Amino acid sequence: MQARSKARRFLFSSALLVLAGVFLSRAGPAQDAAEEPVEEESRDLALVLTIDDAISVATAEFFITSLETAQERNARILVLELDTPGGLMVAMEDMIKAILASDVPVAVHVTPSGAKAASAGTYILYASHVAAMNRTTTLGAATPVSMGQAGGAAASNGAVLLDEHETADGEGDEMGESQEEAGEDAAGEDGDSSEDAEESPGRTAEEIDAEAMKRKVVNDAVARIRSLANLRGRNADWAEQAVREGVTLESEEAVEMNVADFIANDLTELLEKADGREVDVNGDMVLLQTAGAEVERLEPDWRTRFLSILTNPNVAYLLLIVGLYGLLLEGYNPGTWIPGVIGAISLLLAAYALSILPVNYAGLALMALGVGLIVAESITPSFGVMGFGGVVAFVVGSIILFDTGIPGFEAPLRVIGGVGLAAGLLMFGLVVVLARSRRRPVV
Repeated sequence: MQARSKARRFLFSSALLVLAGVFLSRAGPAQDAAEEPVEEESRDLALVLTIDDAISVATAEFFITSLETAQERNARILVLELDTPGGLMVAMEDMIKAILASDVPVAVHVTPSGAKAASAGTYILYASHVAAMNRTTTLGAATPVSMGQAGGAAASNGAVLLDEHETADGEGDEMGESQEEAGEDAAGEDGDSSEDAEESPGRTAEEIDAEAMKRKVVNDAVARIRSLANLRGRNADWAEQAVREGVTLESEEAVEMNVADFIANDLTELLEKADGREVDVNGDMVLLQTAGAEVERLEPDWRTRFLSILTNPNVAYLLLIVGLYGLLLEGYNPGTWIPGVIGAISLLLAAYALSILPVNYAGLALMALGVGLIVAESITPSFGVMGFGGVVAFVVGSIILFDTGIPGFEAPLRVIGGVGLAAGLLMFGLVVVLARSRRRPVV
């Protein structure tokens, strides 16, 4: 009995240490990719990082940390090798703000061959001081995507929709003025479209509001990308087309239309072609001296990798399932501790991931309702009605939980639906068996 008590205390203490480590790593200052003391460099240095996935909170943090490292080490330039289908607007905005406020020039290189800088990647390329593309690469399709209908769920957590009044720090007077002009044009178009919508017969108020919200989001995105284009002297008209119509360009066309600066098939060619260019770095004109610079690659640290895995929709969903199972097992068989500790940790990690991901809260509510109905079936038998309803609610909630069109954050319907159905049925069977075992008289 004493050994069992010690084991419980050990498990509980271990769980507290794990949770403390997670929260301290979140709250503590970010470390650079190498996690080593930073010394100022006197030689010509070009730091390079690669983002070849969706733009997420983890990738944005990796980029910002790398930019801070470049500034501390007096690097000549920071090169971002980019291949992305898009991502979260909130993460994209953090990256753009960091670029605009940076004292180190940032070059975005869409590479390798066949790569793309779609959606959020297009905004980041427009914000960069130097925009280069490998051959057979593309960019564009920058229309903001809202989750679900009318972006209702997305608007609630700010993960997808742009804040209409948010401005990037350090953009300067030129950017502010251009954004105001673009905003005025967008507002005029929005007003006309709203009047037309109200005059259209047979449309509900919800449909009109949804259309108005969609236009506001698109118009705000147009104002943003035009302001970036004007700041960097790039093609603002095509940028607006990329947002409004979702058009795309391949690399050679992008250079011809003044969207990208030049074609570079490798890093050496990029550094050579960037050499001698004069760019506006945080309000100061800087002559780039990058030819022959020593190249050093930055890699994400363990924390960035952990956050990247944690914020994967499939991982977040599985953590949620494990957490629910753990708490149910502990609730019906108290005193074992292990299921409860694992369940609590899993639920906390899932809650963190879901707070970042574009989640449909209706799906989350349906999952909670499903669990509640399944538990209620074990307490007050209803000949399976509540249990069956609980399984259906749980499965439907699982399917629409990540109902999003955001590139890089889609959850496979077959995987989520299959796991949800299996989990719901197993949960129902588990609850029934545990409830019967508790009612069984002790002999």
